[in-house]
Amino acid sequence: MDLAFTPEEQAFREEIRAWVNANLPKEISHKVHNALRLTREDMQGWAKILGKKGWLGFGWPKEFGGPGWTAVQKHLFEEECALAGAPRIVPFGPVMVAPVIMAFGNAEQQKRFLPGIASGEVWWSQGYSEPGSGSDLASVKTRAERVGDKYIVNGQKTWTTLGQHGDWMFNLVRTSTEGKPQTGISFLLVDMKSKGVTVRPIKLLDGECEVNEVFFDNVEVPAENLIGEENKGWTYAKHLLSHERTNIADVNRSKRELERLKRIAKTEGVWDDLRFRDQIALLEVDIVALEMLVLRVLSAEKSGKNSLDIAGLLKIKGSEIQQRYAELMMLAAGPFAMPFIEEAMEAGWQGNFPGGVTANAPLASTYFNLRKTTIYGGSNEVQRNIVAQTVLG
Repeated sequence: MDLAFTPEEQAFREEIRAWVNANLPKEISHKVHNALRLTREDMQGWAKILGKKGWLGFGWPKEFGGPGWTAVQKHLFEEECALAGAPRIVPFGPVMVAPVIMAFGNAEQQKRFLPGIASGEVWWSQGYSEPGSGSDLASVKTRAERVGDKYIVNGQKTWTTLGQHGDWMFNLVRTSTEGKPQTGISFLLVDMKSKGVTVRPIKLLDGECEVNEVFFDNVEVPAENLIGEENKGWTYAKHLLSHERTNIADVNRSKRELERLKRIAKTEGVWDDLRFRDQIALLEVDIVALEMLVLRVLSAEKSGKNSLDIAGLLKIKGSEIQQRYAELMMLAAGPFAMPFIEEAMEAGWQGNFPGGVTANAPLASTYFNLRKTTIYGGSNEVQRNIVAQTVLG
Protein backbone atom coordinates (compact mmCIF):
# COMPACT_ATOMS: atom_id res chain seq x y z
CA MET A 1 0.00 0.00 0.00
CA ASP A 2 1.58 3.27 -1.19
CA LEU A 3 -0.03 6.38 0.31
CA ALA A 4 2.54 8.85 -1.07
CA PHE A 5 1.72 10.99 -4.11
CA THR A 6 4.10 10.85 -7.06
CA PRO A 7 5.80 14.02 -8.44
CA GLU A 8 3.37 13.85 -11.39
CA GLU A 9 0.41 13.71 -9.03
CA GLN A 10 1.77 16.65 -7.03
CA ALA A 11 2.15 18.62 -10.25
CA PHE A 12 -1.45 17.74 -11.13
CA ARG A 13 -2.54 19.06 -7.73
CA GLU A 14 -0.78 22.37 -8.38
CA GLU A 15 -2.46 22.65 -11.78
CA ILE A 16 -5.90 22.10 -10.25
CA ARG A 17 -5.20 24.53 -7.40
CA ALA A 18 -4.12 27.29 -9.77
CA TRP A 19 -7.13 26.83 -12.05
CA VAL A 20 -9.66 26.74 -9.20
CA ASN A 21 -8.17 29.87 -7.59
CA ALA A 22 -8.36 31.69 -10.91
CA ASN A 23 -11.92 30.63 -11.81
CA LEU A 24 -13.86 30.22 -8.56
CA PRO A 25 -15.88 33.42 -7.91
CA LYS A 26 -14.73 35.02 -4.66
CA GLU A 27 -18.26 35.76 -3.48
CA ILE A 28 -19.09 32.05 -3.74
CA SER A 29 -15.98 30.89 -1.87
CA HIS A 30 -16.75 33.45 0.87
CA LYS A 31 -20.18 31.90 1.33
CA VAL A 32 -18.75 28.39 1.47
CA HIS A 33 -15.99 29.22 3.96
CA ASN A 34 -18.55 30.89 6.25
CA ALA A 35 -21.40 28.40 5.76
CA LEU A 36 -23.73 31.04 4.29
CA ARG A 37 -26.66 30.08 2.10
CA LEU A 38 -25.86 29.09 -1.46
CA THR A 39 -28.49 29.95 -4.05
CA ARG A 40 -29.34 27.83 -7.06
CA GLU A 41 -27.41 30.38 -9.15
CA ASP A 42 -24.32 29.88 -6.96
CA MET A 43 -24.40 26.10 -7.22
CA GLN A 44 -25.30 25.88 -10.89
CA GLY A 45 -22.98 28.77 -11.78
CA TRP A 46 -19.98 26.84 -10.45
CA ALA A 47 -21.24 23.67 -12.16
CA LYS A 48 -21.36 25.47 -15.49
CA ILE A 49 -17.82 26.85 -14.99
CA LEU A 50 -16.62 23.28 -14.40
CA GLY A 51 -18.73 22.05 -17.31
CA LYS A 52 -17.15 24.53 -19.70
CA LYS A 53 -13.73 23.25 -18.66
CA GLY A 54 -14.89 19.64 -19.03
CA TRP A 55 -14.47 18.91 -15.34
CA LEU A 56 -18.02 18.68 -14.01
CA GLY A 57 -17.97 15.02 -14.97
CA PHE A 58 -14.54 14.73 -13.33
CA GLY A 59 -15.03 11.01 -12.71
CA TRP A 60 -16.09 10.19 -16.26
CA PRO A 61 -13.99 8.19 -18.73
CA LYS A 62 -12.83 9.89 -21.92
CA GLU A 63 -15.21 7.86 -24.08
CA PHE A 64 -18.12 9.76 -22.51
CA GLY A 65 -16.50 13.18 -22.60
CA GLY A 66 -14.77 13.12 -19.23
CA PRO A 67 -11.11 13.85 -18.48
CA GLY A 68 -10.31 10.18 -17.90
CA TRP A 69 -8.54 10.89 -14.62
CA THR A 70 -7.16 8.20 -12.35
CA ALA A 71 -8.72 7.60 -8.93
CA VAL A 72 -5.91 9.60 -7.33
CA GLN A 73 -6.40 12.54 -9.68
CA LYS A 74 -10.14 12.57 -8.94
CA HIS A 75 -9.37 12.65 -5.22
CA LEU A 76 -6.90 15.52 -5.62
CA PHE A 77 -9.39 17.47 -7.70
CA GLU A 78 -12.09 17.10 -5.04
CA GLU A 79 -9.67 18.04 -2.27
CA GLU A 80 -8.41 21.20 -3.96
CA CYS A 81 -11.96 22.33 -4.78
CA ALA A 82 -13.09 21.79 -1.19
CA LEU A 83 -10.11 23.57 0.37
CA ALA A 84 -10.54 26.53 -1.99
CA GLY A 85 -14.15 26.98 -0.88
CA ALA A 86 -15.89 25.68 -4.00
CA PRO A 87 -19.49 24.52 -3.58
CA ARG A 88 -19.86 20.79 -3.41
CA ILE A 89 -20.89 19.49 -6.83
CA VAL A 90 -24.58 18.60 -6.67
CA PRO A 91 -24.04 14.88 -7.18
CA PHE A 92 -27.34 13.62 -8.56
CA GLY A 93 -26.45 14.23 -12.20
CA PRO A 94 -22.68 13.89 -12.73
CA VAL A 95 -21.81 11.57 -9.84
CA MET A 96 -24.89 9.37 -9.46
CA VAL A 97 -27.19 8.96 -12.47
CA ALA A 98 -24.51 9.50 -15.13
CA PRO A 99 -22.55 6.33 -14.21
CA VAL A 100 -25.82 4.35 -14.35
CA ILE A 101 -26.63 5.73 -17.81
CA MET A 102 -23.08 4.93 -18.95
CA ALA A 103 -23.16 1.39 -17.58
CA PHE A 104 -26.75 0.34 -18.30
CA GLY A 105 -28.30 2.89 -20.68
CA ASN A 106 -28.40 2.42 -24.43
CA ALA A 107 -26.48 4.55 -26.93
CA GLU A 108 -29.47 6.80 -27.61
CA GLN A 109 -29.99 7.50 -23.89
CA GLN A 110 -26.30 8.26 -23.46
CA LYS A 111 -26.36 10.68 -26.38
CA ARG A 112 -29.55 12.32 -25.12
CA PHE A 113 -28.83 12.78 -21.41
CA LEU A 114 -25.07 12.89 -20.78
CA PRO A 115 -24.25 16.21 -22.55
CA GLY A 116 -26.72 18.20 -20.43
CA ILE A 117 -25.30 16.64 -17.26
CA ALA A 118 -21.70 17.31 -18.31
CA SER A 119 -22.39 20.98 -19.07
CA GLY A 120 -24.28 21.68 -15.85
CA GLU A 121 -27.30 22.90 -17.80
CA VAL A 122 -29.69 20.18 -16.61
CA TRP A 123 -30.39 19.77 -12.89
CA TRP A 124 -31.16 16.21 -11.77
CA SER A 125 -33.00 15.02 -8.68
CA GLN A 126 -33.11 11.61 -6.99
CA GLY A 127 -36.38 9.71 -6.52
CA TYR A 128 -35.53 6.91 -4.12
CA SER A 129 -36.99 7.44 -0.62
CA GLU A 130 -40.72 7.25 0.03
CA PRO A 131 -42.84 7.49 3.17
CA GLY A 132 -42.04 4.14 4.78
CA SER A 133 -39.26 3.34 2.29
CA GLY A 134 -36.05 4.96 3.43
CA SER A 135 -33.38 2.54 4.58
CA ASP A 136 -35.68 -0.29 3.42
CA LEU A 137 -35.46 0.85 -0.17
CA ALA A 138 -36.74 -2.44 -1.58
CA SER A 139 -40.22 -1.62 -0.26
CA VAL A 140 -40.86 1.28 -2.69
CA LYS A 141 -44.50 1.53 -3.74
CA THR A 142 -44.52 4.21 -6.46
CA ARG A 143 -46.11 2.33 -9.32
CA ALA A 144 -45.29 2.47 -13.03
CA GLU A 145 -47.74 0.63 -15.27
CA ARG A 146 -46.79 -0.04 -18.89
CA VAL A 147 -49.47 1.11 -21.32
CA GLY A 148 -48.36 0.84 -24.94
CA ASP A 149 -45.25 2.94 -25.49
CA LYS A 150 -45.38 4.73 -22.12
CA TYR A 151 -45.53 4.18 -18.38
CA ILE A 152 -48.23 5.68 -16.16
CA VAL A 153 -46.61 6.63 -12.84
CA ASN A 154 -48.48 7.12 -9.57
CA GLY A 155 -47.07 7.53 -6.09
CA GLN A 156 -44.93 9.72 -3.89
CA LYS A 157 -41.24 10.34 -3.20
CA THR A 158 -39.95 12.27 -0.21
CA TRP A 159 -36.76 13.87 1.13
CA THR A 160 -35.92 14.80 -2.46
CA THR A 161 -32.87 17.01 -1.98
CA LEU A 162 -33.10 20.31 -3.91
CA GLY A 163 -35.97 18.83 -5.88
CA GLN A 164 -37.52 22.28 -6.24
CA HIS A 165 -34.74 23.05 -8.72
CA GLY A 166 -34.97 19.77 -10.63
CA ASP A 167 -35.39 19.49 -14.39
CA TRP A 168 -35.22 15.68 -14.49
CA MET A 169 -35.53 12.97 -11.86
CA PHE A 170 -34.29 9.39 -11.79
CA ASN A 171 -36.77 7.15 -10.01
CA LEU A 172 -37.09 3.70 -8.58
CA VAL A 173 -40.59 2.55 -9.49
CA ARG A 174 -42.45 -0.69 -8.93
CA THR A 175 -43.32 -2.46 -12.17
CA SER A 176 -44.10 -5.86 -10.66
CA THR A 177 -45.36 -7.27 -7.35
CA GLU A 178 -44.33 -10.86 -8.04
CA GLY A 179 -41.43 -12.54 -6.25
CA LYS A 180 -39.05 -10.78 -3.90
CA PRO A 181 -39.56 -7.01 -3.51
CA GLN A 182 -36.20 -6.28 -5.15
CA THR A 183 -37.14 -8.13 -8.34
CA GLY A 184 -40.06 -5.87 -9.26
CA ILE A 185 -38.27 -2.50 -9.33
CA SER A 186 -37.34 -0.53 -12.45
CA PHE A 187 -35.16 2.55 -13.03
CA LEU A 188 -37.08 5.30 -14.81
CA LEU A 189 -36.10 8.83 -15.89
CA VAL A 190 -38.88 11.40 -15.46
CA ASP A 191 -39.13 14.93 -16.84
CA MET A 192 -40.16 16.97 -13.78
CA LYS A 193 -42.09 19.39 -16.01
CA SER A 194 -44.47 16.57 -16.97
CA LYS A 195 -48.16 17.00 -16.27
CA GLY A 196 -49.07 15.42 -12.92
CA VAL A 197 -45.72 16.03 -11.19
CA THR A 198 -46.12 18.17 -8.05
CA VAL A 199 -43.16 19.29 -5.92
CA ARG A 200 -43.90 20.42 -2.38
CA PRO A 201 -40.96 21.81 -0.34
CA ILE A 202 -40.48 20.65 3.26
CA LYS A 203 -39.31 23.40 5.62
CA LEU A 204 -36.62 22.09 7.93
CA LEU A 205 -35.59 23.04 11.47
CA ASP A 206 -32.98 25.46 10.15
CA GLY A 207 -35.61 27.33 8.13
CA GLU A 208 -34.44 26.01 4.77
CA CYS A 209 -36.42 24.02 2.21
CA GLU A 210 -33.55 21.74 1.24
CA VAL A 211 -35.77 18.68 0.74
CA ASN A 212 -39.13 18.12 -0.90
CA GLU A 213 -42.06 15.79 -1.39
CA VAL A 214 -42.75 14.86 -5.01
CA PHE A 215 -46.14 13.51 -6.06
CA PHE A 216 -46.93 11.63 -9.28
CA ASP A 217 -50.55 11.66 -10.43
CA ASN A 218 -50.99 9.64 -13.63
CA VAL A 219 -47.72 10.97 -15.00
CA GLU A 220 -47.02 9.75 -18.53
CA VAL A 221 -43.39 8.75 -19.08
CA PRO A 222 -42.17 7.48 -22.48
CA ALA A 223 -41.02 3.85 -22.29
CA GLU A 224 -37.76 4.93 -23.93
CA ASN A 225 -36.89 6.58 -20.57
CA LEU A 226 -36.51 3.16 -18.92
CA ILE A 227 -32.87 2.42 -18.13
CA GLY A 228 -31.82 -1.13 -18.86
CA GLU A 229 -34.39 -3.88 -18.44
CA GLU A 230 -37.73 -3.73 -16.69
CA ASN A 231 -37.62 -5.18 -13.14
CA LYS A 232 -33.81 -4.97 -13.03
CA GLY A 233 -33.71 -1.57 -11.34
CA TRP A 234 -32.46 -2.94 -8.03
CA THR A 235 -29.17 -3.88 -9.69
CA TYR A 236 -28.81 -0.36 -11.09
CA ALA A 237 -29.80 1.17 -7.75
CA LYS A 238 -27.02 -0.68 -5.93
CA HIS A 239 -24.52 0.52 -8.53
CA LEU A 240 -25.61 4.09 -7.88
CA LEU A 241 -25.66 3.79 -4.07
CA SER A 242 -21.99 2.79 -4.01
CA HIS A 243 -21.24 6.21 -5.54
CA GLU A 244 -23.62 8.00 -3.16
CA ARG A 245 -22.26 6.55 0.08
CA THR A 246 -18.64 7.16 -0.87
CA ASN A 247 -19.59 10.72 -1.81
CA ILE A 248 -21.34 11.26 1.55
CA ALA A 249 -18.07 10.58 3.42
CA ASP A 250 -16.78 13.89 1.99
CA VAL A 251 -13.44 13.83 3.82
CA ASN A 252 -12.25 16.90 1.91
CA ARG A 253 -15.06 19.07 3.24
CA SER A 254 -14.29 17.81 6.76
CA LYS A 255 -10.67 18.93 6.34
CA ARG A 256 -11.87 22.40 5.35
CA GLU A 257 -14.37 22.60 8.20
CA LEU A 258 -11.69 21.51 10.68
CA GLU A 259 -9.76 24.67 9.83
CA ARG A 260 -12.95 26.70 10.25
CA LEU A 261 -13.46 25.13 13.68
CA LYS A 262 -9.95 26.18 14.66
CA ARG A 263 -10.61 29.76 13.49
CA ILE A 264 -13.80 29.96 15.53
CA ALA A 265 -12.09 28.50 18.62
CA LYS A 266 -9.33 31.12 18.39
CA THR A 267 -11.82 33.96 17.81
CA GLU A 268 -13.96 32.90 20.78
CA GLY A 269 -10.99 32.49 23.14
CA VAL A 270 -11.32 28.75 23.77
CA TRP A 271 -8.24 27.72 21.76
CA ASP A 272 -6.11 27.90 24.91
CA ASP A 273 -8.45 25.58 26.82
CA LEU A 274 -6.52 22.30 26.81
CA ARG A 275 -9.64 20.18 27.24
CA PHE A 276 -11.24 21.82 24.20
CA ARG A 277 -8.02 21.44 22.21
CA ASP A 278 -8.12 17.73 23.11
CA GLN A 279 -11.52 17.45 21.41
CA ILE A 280 -10.23 19.21 18.29
CA ALA A 281 -7.21 16.89 18.25
CA LEU A 282 -9.42 13.80 18.54
CA LEU A 283 -11.53 15.06 15.64
CA GLU A 284 -8.43 15.74 13.55
CA VAL A 285 -7.12 12.22 14.22
CA ASP A 286 -10.42 10.76 13.00
CA ILE A 287 -10.36 12.93 9.87
CA VAL A 288 -6.82 11.78 9.09
CA ALA A 289 -7.89 8.17 9.68
CA LEU A 290 -10.84 8.62 7.31
CA GLU A 291 -8.50 10.13 4.72
CA MET A 292 -6.16 7.15 5.08
CA LEU A 293 -9.12 4.83 4.50
CA VAL A 294 -9.96 6.75 1.32
CA LEU A 295 -6.32 6.57 0.21
CA ARG A 296 -6.29 2.80 0.83
CA VAL A 297 -9.16 2.50 -1.64
CA LEU A 298 -7.30 4.69 -4.11
CA SER A 299 -4.11 2.66 -3.65
CA ALA A 300 -5.99 -0.57 -4.38
CA GLU A 301 -7.50 0.90 -7.56
CA LYS A 302 -4.16 2.37 -8.62
CA SER A 303 -2.36 -0.97 -8.28
CA GLY A 304 -5.08 -2.88 -10.11
CA LYS A 305 -6.20 -4.81 -7.03
CA ASN A 306 -9.83 -5.33 -6.14
CA SER A 307 -11.26 -2.15 -4.69
CA LEU A 308 -12.18 -2.46 -1.01
CA ASP A 309 -15.93 -2.84 -0.52
CA ILE A 310 -16.12 -0.23 2.21
CA ALA A 311 -18.59 2.36 0.95
CA GLY A 312 -20.67 1.72 4.08
CA LEU A 313 -17.68 2.29 6.37
CA LEU A 314 -16.85 5.56 4.63
CA LYS A 315 -20.45 6.70 4.99
CA ILE A 316 -20.63 5.83 8.70
CA LYS A 317 -17.39 7.51 9.72
CA GLY A 318 -17.75 10.51 7.40
CA SER A 319 -21.25 11.33 8.59
CA GLU A 320 -20.30 11.06 12.26
CA ILE A 321 -17.33 13.38 11.73
CA GLN A 322 -19.59 16.00 10.11
CA GLN A 323 -21.85 15.98 13.16
CA ARG A 324 -18.89 16.26 15.54
CA TYR A 325 -17.32 19.32 13.93
CA ALA A 326 -20.70 21.07 13.86
CA GLU A 327 -21.18 20.35 17.56
CA LEU A 328 -17.68 21.55 18.47
CA MET A 329 -18.26 24.81 16.58
CA MET A 330 -21.42 25.34 18.63
CA LEU A 331 -19.54 24.62 21.86
CA ALA A 332 -16.72 26.99 20.88
CA ALA A 333 -19.11 29.88 20.32
CA GLY A 334 -21.25 29.12 23.37
CA PRO A 335 -24.36 31.35 23.62
CA PHE A 336 -23.24 33.35 20.56
CA ALA A 337 -23.94 30.28 18.41
CA MET A 338 -27.62 30.34 19.27
CA PRO A 339 -29.03 33.53 17.67
CA PHE A 340 -30.40 32.61 14.28
CA ILE A 341 -32.57 35.20 12.58
CA GLU A 342 -32.68 34.03 8.99
CA GLU A 343 -33.96 37.26 7.41
CA ALA A 344 -31.59 39.46 9.40
CA MET A 345 -28.60 37.26 8.59
CA GLU A 346 -29.40 37.46 4.88
CA ALA A 347 -29.36 41.27 5.26
CA GLY A 348 -25.95 41.15 6.95
CA TRP A 349 -27.02 41.72 10.58
CA GLN A 350 -27.34 39.17 13.35
CA GLY A 351 -27.53 41.19 16.56
CA ASN A 352 -25.22 43.32 18.68
CA PHE A 353 -22.95 40.56 19.90
CA PRO A 354 -19.20 40.78 20.52
CA GLY A 355 -16.58 38.41 19.19
CA GLY A 356 -16.83 36.45 15.97
CA VAL A 357 -20.50 37.01 15.26
CA THR A 358 -20.04 36.87 11.48
CA ALA A 359 -18.64 33.36 11.75
CA ASN A 360 -21.10 32.34 14.45
CA ALA A 361 -24.34 33.43 12.81
CA PRO A 362 -24.96 30.25 10.75
CA LEU A 363 -23.66 27.76 13.35
CA ALA A 364 -27.07 26.73 14.66
CA SER A 365 -28.28 26.25 11.09
CA THR A 366 -25.32 24.02 10.24
CA TYR A 367 -25.72 22.01 13.44
CA PHE A 368 -29.41 21.36 12.85
CA ASN A 369 -28.88 20.51 9.19
CA LEU A 370 -26.11 17.97 9.79
CA ARG A 371 -28.24 15.89 12.15
CA LYS A 372 -29.47 14.27 8.93
CA THR A 373 -26.12 12.81 7.87
CA THR A 374 -26.34 9.61 9.91
CA ILE A 375 -29.82 8.93 8.50
CA TYR A 376 -29.82 9.70 4.77
CA GLY A 377 -28.13 7.51 2.20
CA GLY A 378 -29.03 4.50 4.33
CA SER A 379 -29.05 5.01 8.11
CA ASN A 380 -25.82 4.22 9.93
CA GLU A 381 -27.52 1.44 11.90
CA VAL A 382 -28.43 -0.30 8.65
CA GLN A 383 -24.97 0.38 7.21
CA ARG A 384 -23.35 -1.32 10.21
CA ASN A 385 -25.41 -4.43 9.52
CA ILE A 386 -24.32 -4.36 5.87
CA VAL A 387 -20.65 -3.92 6.85
CA ALA A 388 -20.95 -6.82 9.31
CA GLN A 389 -22.29 -9.08 6.55
CA THR A 390 -20.09 -8.03 3.62
CA VAL A 391 -16.80 -7.01 5.24
CA LEU A 392 -16.57 -8.95 8.50
CA GLY A 393 -18.27 -12.07 7.11
